[in-house]
Amino acid sequence: MANSYPRRDQASGVWKINQITKNIKDQGTWPKSSCRGLFGGGENPSLSNVIDFITIESAGNATNFGDLTSAGADGGGCGSYTRAIFWGLRTPGITNEIQYTQFDSTGNCADFGNLVQARSYTGGGGGGNNTRSIMAGGSNGSQYDNIEFINPASVGNATDFGNLQQAKYSIGTTSNNTRCVIGGGYHPGIRDEIDFVEIASTGNAKDFGNLTSTIQQTMAAASPTRAFWAGGSAPGLVNTIQYVNLGSLGDAINFGDLTASYARGAGTSDGRIGIAAGGIDPSATNIINQYNMTTTGNATDFGDLTVARARPGGTSNNHGGLAFDNPRAPELYSPTGKVVPAGLNVGDIGISAGCDANDTSRVEFIQISTLGNSIDFGSLPSGQSYQMGAGGSSTRAIYGAQASPSSNGNTYIEYATKGNTAFFGDLSSSRSQGDALSNSTRIIYIGGSGPSNVMDYNTITTLGNAADFGDLNYSSRLIGATGGQTRGMVFGGMNEPSTMLNNISYLTIGSTGNALDFGDLTEAKNRPYATNSTTRAITMGGYPNSNSNVIAYNTIASTGNQIDFGDLTVGRFGANVTGTDVRGVAMGGASPSVNTIDYVTIASTGNATDFGDMTQAGGQGSAISNGHGGLS
Repeated sequence: MANSYPRRDQASGVWKINQITKNIKDQGTWPKSSCRGLFGGGENPSLSNVIDFITIESAGNATNFGDLTSAGADGGGCGSYTRAIFWGLRTPGITNEIQYTQFDSTGNCADFGNLVQARSYTGGGGGGNNTRSIMAGGSNGSQYDNIEFINPASVGNATDFGNLQQAKYSIGTTSNNTRCVIGGGYHPGIRDEIDFVEIASTGNAKDFGNLTSTIQQTMAAASPTRAFWAGGSAPGLVNTIQYVNLGSLGDAINFGDLTASYARGAGTSDGRIGIAAGGIDPSATNIINQYNMTTTGNATDFGDLTVARARPGGTSNNHGGLAFDNPRAPELYSPTGKVVPAGLNVGDIGISAGCDANDTSRVEFIQISTLGNSIDFGSLPSGQSYQMGAGGSSTRAIYGAQASPSSNGNTYIEYATKGNTAFFGDLSSSRSQGDALSNSTRIIYIGGSGPSNVMDYNTITTLGNAADFGDLNYSSRLIGATGGQTRGMVFGGMNEPSTMLNNISYLTIGSTGNALDFGDLTEAKNRPYATNSTTRAITMGGYPNSNSNVIAYNTIASTGNQIDFGDLTVGRFGANVTGTDVRGVAMGGASPSVNTIDYVTIASTGNATDFGDMTQAGGQGSAISNGHGGLS
């Protein structure tokens, strides 16, 4: 979770000491002292127990950190914000040892537990996030396809995750917050395939694409959006750096070159700067290279390890699997008073509220322009749960009505103030299963249980009860709605007793009056929840007769029938849908409950791509952002 308060010795302005103390206990502190890269073990030619560290933001030579529990090489490394993990050493026998140390101190490693399968030659890096570390492949005379995982916050033995597509060793493993990729390796022969798994799940790896060429003994690292493989042998030593975009499947692309051709080193990053350290060149080397992950180009010299050696393991406390959660941008709910970016082409916060699952009052948020899991924001009041409508301005989100039982109450929340929602006012009647839409100044609540054709509105900046807007041109519940800067649109729904509707209607937000016919959906359905850019409105999923994966769109300024856009990654209804002028996002969903977050680029067409996961499975809540296409 993004940290809300800084350390007591770094605070400025007016602070409540109990807030700072609670934050240190519950969420950690901000900012982190620095990002450290650790490199453990290796050989030259004798096996080494040395652990070095660097501060990745500042080029320079490595410093001694401490020692592994025993001298070894050919292991892997990964870590959380606080712990560095090393595993699978050749000492010279192949071991199943897992060991750990704390990033913020210096000192020797301690025993963590054991791998399911003793192995080494796993590669110098590893994948994972703050709650799971992933170990894949390796060899113990025989080659393995095992994938295992641990929780770095605890101690204990590894658990089986699944299998690679092909048993192999000397691979390059890395990840962002949600997706772990395994590239290249050996057996039989040098490989070019890239496998991937979703970190939050378990199961066998799937095909991601191919490297630019067959390669082994490469040094892998990742940012939140890209995975990199630097150097390696193919079979001769190479200096190539290549990458893939983690948000979509596909083949690797050339990035640039290392300063020299070398292999069998360790890779890691701080989420922005990639590091390739140690290896053979062609004898053991102390080279440390760095490259900017946000661009393309050649690597530059960073400094030297304390001891030249090949086959160390590497990790950091802000690698690609951690970098999304760790920064404090955009600044939310902080007493520092830093402004939250808000408005069209600037706002980036999507807030999802309510759920049909166990925790029905939950409110969570994502940063829409990135990838990653949702983060806790606050809570709805007791009793407010799901099947609500949502709308808002660039500063305020409003949630209207609810199910179980139906309600006429509205609540609101400020994007810049993390916490619970507060009472806004009442609708003209008690109802649920409607939806809402908005531009920068007005929110309009539409339809609902009954079914109803009622439309109410509020001025977003003014607390109070809703006023009559007009009538929807059909009576319905379980509709979808979204709003552009001048025109609002209403999609589908269900009439009594259970007739699915394919209606699309529109209204002018700045006036009052009845809605008019716009066209038809691609299929009759309920809960076709929607979002929009300034020019397009899209619906994502719904329930025609079974869960729909259909994404469809309309041009807001015209009238006419929906056009097919593409497919969600998982068919579902009741996803909490929102977005910016660029991206549409579907968060969670119902029947069966999923925690999947998908996204699309609204201006294009095509299938959705995995974004990350919600804190728990469930849907039929509401979502809105401070950068949606209805803002000006």
